[in-house]
Amino acid sequence: LLALLERYDYLALPSAQLFPFDASEHWPKSIAGRAMDTYHRWMEVVIGGSLAGLPVISVPAGFNTQGLPLGLQIIGKPRADLSVLQLAHAYDRATQWVKRRLPAQLEA
Repeated sequence: LLALLERYDYLALPSAQLFPFDASEHWPKSIAGRAMDTYHRWMEVVIGGSLAGLPVISVPAGFNTQGLPLGLQIIGKPRADLSVLQLAHAYDRATQWVKRRLPAQLEA
């Protein structure tokens, strides 16, 4: 990741490898034919930035045809926490996801 961040200011990756799954499942047993042998395996796309100690934030990215959400993680350079927050804020203002689909807690 650090090598990529020498070339790019930010990295944008999915926040999960699949859309939300049934709550009765502990974790998906496979994704695209690849076995998920532990709970954490299906979330491995978010591990790199966290383990590297990089600033990471997740923002809404959209919904599938069933209305289930997926997020986008923005990863920044070391010690660029404020910059990552500023980019996430700009993304939020530009996309206005919260106005497209109001979170259940805000519905009245």
